[in-house]
Amino acid sequence: MSSSISGVAALAFDCADPPALAKFWQKLLGGKVILDKSGDAELQRSGSNVRFDFLKVPEAKAGKNRLHLDLRSRVYDAAIADALSFGATLADDIYDGDDWQVLRDPEGNEFCILRPRSNV
Repeated sequence: MSSSISGVAALAFDCADPPALAKFWQKLLGGKVILDKSGDAELQRSGSNVRFDFLKVPEAKAGKNRLHLDLRSRVYDAAIADALSFGATLADDIYDGDDWQVLRDPEGNEFCILRPRSNV
């Protein structure tokens, strides 16, 4: 690791509706949403030093993400059902297999739900 970098501070999401997207991710991951005067939002999660920033931009998302989140599930099918009920959509055009499920958040950002770790 570079001696001049101390770690990751935040993951930033460009989006059209920062409060709404922050609330979607809050439902999935927990934490507290903080709105600022400019209309941007931040998701702070206890026990994590990495926050999620949601920043308003004028342009729509174009193309597949080059970076995405992989979320580990406790109960795989329930985690997918929860994400869908919160507003995610399936992204089987990205990957349609049995190892994990690719989804899109309400603004089209891809993320994966992984199966629980095996204790074997």
